[in-house]
Amino acid sequence: MRLKPLYSSLGLDDVSIATAAIQKMTRVRVVDNSSLGNTPYHRPPRVIHVYTKNGIGKVGDKVLLAIKGQKKKALIVGHKMPGDRMTPRFDSNNVVLIEDNGNPTGTRIKVPIPSSLRQMEGNYSKVLAIANTFV
Repeated sequence: MRLKPLYSSLGLDDVSIATAAIQKMTRVRVVDNSSLGNTPYHRPPRVIHVYTKNGIGKVGDKVLLAIKGQKKKALIVGHKMPGDRMTPRFDSNNVVLIEDNGNPTGTRIKVPIPSSLRQMEGNYSKVLAIANTFV
């Protein structure tokens, strides 16, 4: 007699188990106009570390990216997974490159960012200042 795994007995498949917002090895899209984010790359940027307790990043969390052979910090400004109520869901996992002190690398953000970033604690005022539109 062969035993079924717990997730298959619940009617779930492998894909639905790991529904995290942004975790390690997640491909992301850089949405600012920084020189590093706008150059065409063969491999998309990937998350190599999430600066949270549980290792899952949501809007407003900082991550470490591997982009064009370099390590850069970034701020998550949108993800595919549906979040809390009144939080928009995006078609791609969007990040803005930031320096170690929290200043954004670019001068403009090309996509709308969630207005929930305004209420979050942290030093996001410079990132909010370069945004064109809010959702």
